[in-house]
Amino acid sequence: MNKYKKLAFNTIIFSVGSFSAKIFSLLLNNLYTKHLSPSGLYTKALIETLVLFLLPVFTFSLTEAVVRYGLDNEYDNKQVFTTAAVITLSGLFLMLPVIPLLNLIPVLKPVRSYSVLLFVYVCTSAMRALCSQFVRACNMVKLFSADGIFATLTLFIFNILFISKLGMGVRGFMISMILSDACSAVFLFIAGRIRGYADIHSFSRSFGKTMLRFTLPLVPTTVMWTFTGFSDQIFIGNMHSNKFALGSDAAGIYSAATKIPNLISMMSYIFMQAWNMSAITENDSSDRSSFYEKVYSVYESLLFIGSAGLVLLIRPVSAILINYSTFPEYRTAYRYTPLLIAAAVFTCLNLFLAGIYTATKHTANAFYTILAVAAANVILNLLLIPALGIQGAAFATFLSYLLCYCIRMKDSRRYVPFRFSTLKTAVNTSLLLLMCVPVISGLKNPVFYELPVAAVITALNHGAVTETVRKLLKRDKKAAA
Repeated sequence: MNKYKKLAFNTIIFSVGSFSAKIFSLLLNNLYTKHLSPSGLYTKALIETLVLFLLPVFTFSLTEAVVRYGLDNEYDNKQVFTTAAVITLSGLFLMLPVIPLLNLIPVLKPVRSYSVLLFVYVCTSAMRALCSQFVRACNMVKLFSADGIFATLTLFIFNILFISKLGMGVRGFMISMILSDACSAVFLFIAGRIRGYADIHSFSRSFGKTMLRFTLPLVPTTVMWTFTGFSDQIFIGNMHSNKFALGSDAAGIYSAATKIPNLISMMSYIFMQAWNMSAITENDSSDRSSFYEKVYSVYESLLFIGSAGLVLLIRPVSAILINYSTFPEYRTAYRYTPLLIAAAVFTCLNLFLAGIYTATKHTANAFYTILAVAAANVILNLLLIPALGIQGAAFATFLSYLLCYCIRMKDSRRYVPFRFSTLKTAVNTSLLLLMCVPVISGLKNPVFYELPVAAVITALNHGAVTETVRKLLKRDKKAAA
């Protein structure tokens, strides 16, 4: 199987697991809203966000190193897993005295009674992440995908038991997450035969330092991405404007609008799981730059075609994903999604370029670029939200991620100098922004204005997609020989 077919195969395998998991997630969302009060849902969200912060800080984002070095034939996988496991367990031990200190933070008051469960939640999540990423590093993509389905299925069953049947609320949610992650870790440990890679004698202090040098820059990068993603809502909820209504209600409308661009991000996430593996395994190949060039071209084309289609169908898609029946004010949320869709395109392209930093072991560069983006996002929010309201936050997000793309495209190509068309990207972006105007302006039938532009975007980008599909379907002559 050549590198292009392998990338396509892995993407399909990851898609099967991810889409199956999304179906169960939709059912879980209905269950949560049925059995948890609004305050309970807030507490649940706060706990999930806190876990997202604690995991990279106290596990040092070592799962990224597991994938990077596990896929590299120069390193022994037994040493990779054992060293990562020992350091991860040490980090979780360091977290133990920190958990009680979280109770001193005023905004975390709702989670004070869940300290013990929070600690266990982080530990089981860390173990599951370690096992799942190691299985992925061993190229067991089918097992990795199957685990995604298995973990979501067990989570669904446990939630029905502890929330629906026993009425345990947020505590039931946490117990469900803990048990689901634990079951997943055990399943992967047995099915992936990870026991054969766990050998304390394979622990290497020097290799551990190498892994930490690789991952430590990723910790603040993860925190910065999280901050940038949530900062818009914080600004909308706490700023004032003489022209537009801001506050918690406006922040809620903006939050609803962000759900639709997640469709683009979800598709990208599936591809990136497969792409990161290919980027690492092909890092030393003689035609590496050509490989990046071809994959980037089709990836960019698919993103712009998909985004144009999503903007074109923004109203029906919004009606499906956002419920207007209880809170009719959500009806205006769709007007803020076009710029967020454009921002999502560059978020996805930024993740592609971040793969270069991972493959070439320049992860510190990822932090420097996101630091610039976070600073720009804060400044733009302060300037644009009072002047443009909620739309200002969407515009600030777009400009921030566009800035990140410009910096990373110039910086990352120092390590992998692949070719790309600046003109094509500029034209695609301009056309996509042109499609945003009718929706933002509130025209009754924007589709009539958007359809010709969407057709031009499709015509401009379909060549790269069809050429790649033709190559994938073509019989690999070398393999046949």
